[in-house]
Amino acid sequence: MSGARTSPGESAPRKQGRSLAALGYTKPQTYEELRAVLSSGTVHFPKRLRQVAIFLWQHPSDVALGTIAQVADQAGVQPSTLVRFAQIFGYAGFSDFQALFKEHMKGSWPEGRGQGSQEKAAEPNADLHFLNGMVGASQASLSRIGNRFDIDSFEKMIDHLAAAELIYVIGSKRAFPVTTYLSLTLSQQGVRNVLVDNVGSTALDQVGCITPRDAVLAVSFSPYNSITPDLVAVAHERKARIVTVTDSTFSPLVELSDTWLEVVESDFAGFRSLAASLAVGMALVHGVVARRTG
Repeated sequence: MSGARTSPGESAPRKQGRSLAALGYTKPQTYEELRAVLSSGTVHFPKRLRQVAIFLWQHPSDVALGTIAQVADQAGVQPSTLVRFAQIFGYAGFSDFQALFKEHMKGSWPEGRGQGSQEKAAEPNADLHFLNGMVGASQASLSRIGNRFDIDSFEKMIDHLAAAELIYVIGSKRAFPVTTYLSLTLSQQGVRNVLVDNVGSTALDQVGCITPRDAVLAVSFSPYNSITPDLVAVAHERKARIVTVTDSTFSPLVELSDTWLEVVESDFAGFRSLAASLAVGMALVHGVVARRTG
């Protein structure tokens, strides 16, 4: 564990590895076993290893296909950090650890994958190449919903929102376009809501009147460095129901939420899609309206 003391000469991987063993974990043999350990909430990583964990959680296909240098670059860490992370879980190095992801991704890639070079050659200019890349990222994001969608959490989210007297919609930075559209759509459907937009730095005042009869719909994506966790914490203290759309179990909103749903967006050339988040958000709105009018 990250808070344990290290004796002289003891390396960080051995320290973390012993902590995992003490918690009763064995070497993960599948990607799903690895996810179970990461989502348990009992393993706490230092900053760089946490950064690796979030990337592995969100981008298993990139981990499966990339070299250690490519994966490290995408995760924003040094290759040695990936090796340390693999060793924590009992693997000799990154290559052995990567096999979990390769096995998990077998058969999950659509036909035609690997034809990108041919498609790029047929594209007349760089702008069209970027457009096709963003379309591909959006399609990948949407297809991921079908592969791993928690219908029970989704139904619970709808129940909490439909029962609320007032819905507070909270999201900032990249999540703000999603929450803005959700708030607009809720209003158009006659569902009372407040978009917490933080205009004039008034976000804390906007949630100041929240009550246990209300609910919060929060949207947050990594790197989780926005005001959203602080606002949701206020709602949590006031006993409001909280439902969250976020992209990993490492989100600080997870422990504050009554229920949450994982939505991971793909990116292209550093630009991330919002297609899946909007699709799930519209489905939530539809479900709330149906519950209230049914």
